Amino acid sequence: MALGPYASFIVTSYALVAAVVLILIVWIAIDHRRVRARLHELESSGVARRSGRGATDLT
Repeated sequence: MALGPYASFIVTSYALVAAVVLILIVWIAIDHRRVRARLHELESSGVARRSGRGATDLT
């Protein structure tokens, strides 16, 4: 595959985009685990999620 005189720019651009996407995926995975742990901590301390109640439980 011949990329011409701009090969280094093209390869560098793709590498940077791949690195940014990978960093975002790792960041989201870490944040997901942190939020799940915090929710578990809150639920174990007795705080209930309002979204877990049914429509008849509002009164």
